[in-house]
Amino acid sequence: MLFGASDSYSADEKMQITVAFTRFGKNLVQRMPRVRFGFVHVVNNDYRHWIMSAIGGSSHPTIISHGNRFRAPRNIAAKEVCKREYATEQEWKNWDWRSEGDLMLNGAIFTQSGDPKAAKKFGGYRMIAYKPAHMVPLLVRWSGTLECRPNKPC
Repeated sequence: MLFGASDSYSADEKMQITVAFTRFGKNLVQRMPRVRFGFVHVVNNDYRHWIMSAIGGSSHPTIISHGNRFRAPRNIAAKEVCKREYATEQEWKNWDWRSEGDLMLNGAIFTQSGDPKAAKKFGGYRMIAYKPAHMVPLLVRWSGTLECRPNKPC
């Protein structure tokens, strides 16, 4: 999932997206999502292994992670959930990337940055209320592609 046209298209600062109730399986490399500019609420998803990172971004996006389950891969060098691209730590430490109520398994690490109260800026009607991370397996149990056939309901 790539959100944002390019690192030079600042009009995407208005973008607001929710990624919810998705199961990301083994051997996915990255971009679950990858964000340029804008605001993304990542809520109640199941991340089962990744090769580089689960969530990435550039151009100072705001990413709020709520109630997700992150199961890191065995590779000790890939335990970090987040990857901030094309920015020094001096830059990205001011980006609002927050994790609240997430479950970190197998050594998963979410390096938070920015305002600890960033989620409150987008509260209320702008964000889905999240369930506790231990409920994620039930919430995503039936997620996946629809098996639709022509002339039949999906």
